[in-house]
Amino acid sequence: MIRDQETLNILLDTISRFVRERLVPQEAHVAETDQIPPELVAEMKELGLFGLSIPEEFGGMGLTMEEEVLATFEIGQTSPCFRSLFATNNGIGGQGIVIDGTPEQKRDYLPRLASGEIIGSFALTEPDAGSDAGSLRTSARRDGDHYVLNGTKRYITNAPEAGIFTVMARTNPDAKGPHGISAFIVEKGTPGLSLGNIDKKMGQKGAHTCDVIFEDCRVPVANLIGGKEEVGFKTAMKVLDKGRINIAAICVGVAERMLADALRYAMERKQFGKPIAEFQLIQAMLADSKAEIYAARTMVLDAARKRDDGRDVGTEAACAKLFASEMCCRVADRAVQIFGGAGYLSEYGIERFYRDVRLFRIFEGTSQIQQLVIARNMIRAAGE
Repeated sequence: MIRDQETLNILLDTISRFVRERLVPQEAHVAETDQIPPELVAEMKELGLFGLSIPEEFGGMGLTMEEEVLATFEIGQTSPCFRSLFATNNGIGGQGIVIDGTPEQKRDYLPRLASGEIIGSFALTEPDAGSDAGSLRTSARRDGDHYVLNGTKRYITNAPEAGIFTVMARTNPDAKGPHGISAFIVEKGTPGLSLGNIDKKMGQKGAHTCDVIFEDCRVPVANLIGGKEEVGFKTAMKVLDKGRINIAAICVGVAERMLADALRYAMERKQFGKPIAEFQLIQAMLADSKAEIYAARTMVLDAARKRDDGRDVGTEAACAKLFASEMCCRVADRAVQIFGGAGYLSEYGIERFYRDVRLFRIFEGTSQIQQLVIARNMIRAAGE
């Protein structure tokens, strides 16, 4: 831990109160309008939420991985769309620069990401390159002191609001798979960069995605992350290891919220003359959810601590993301079941969470990709 326990507790208590008093009351409004009110965004900036994991020297809080997941547990007690807005600055939209950026890139962009002046977005997925990210086709051709980018990125989180994009593009067309891919910082407003229509999604209203299109988009050579070609895929994987731990953490927080709502309803709702919480089959669903949340929380903290120790956590991050995202969806299903008919109605809110959390098993690597990562790492380790 980089801070004393008292300071950390103050931060966590502040976030918890903000979630409880400011965000939870706005959940239904955001779901109906698909917009987070500007005043809430301003408060997020004031609290420093856009810079939780950005180093202190660049205006962020510089939280360790463990501290960040503890904060995410608290943030997860409300609709995940709120976290989505600032999470890319702390995660996939900013970490490429934090981890592999040049001193100039860090100085130019990290302070603005930490303050929330700009929002970062991570552009990896393409129409024909999702789970098989190494097959991406977006090209980057060197032309003097610029690279010329052409291609389309899909399902890009926060793209409509983004000020900068971390873009993965192929600088060596002859290299196969993940080789030959480089990472670039592309600023909003760069000629040749355009956005598609905002996607209409199953859930997570208030969190926006859309296509990002590059048509002869000229990007300065100085915006090549790290100043090196053909290491972009490695940068992306480093970013995703951290991102997967964070996704696992938000899964834990949201699952805790859903279980709390289900427990409260079960204690209030009466059938056959007594609260349904007294029925053993209801108790079984509550108990299974509690046990699985506890297991996921423990996994997330263990992976975070190992990352803080400087260890390779590719396997642990994949395990945590796989288990926590699958767990979260099971808890959502049980919560709807406990609410019964009320769980299917929008006014109770649990059906919204049911739709929101389904995404966790898909983005930043599907559950099936996590299984492949885990198994391949096991096989590789056994052969060493």
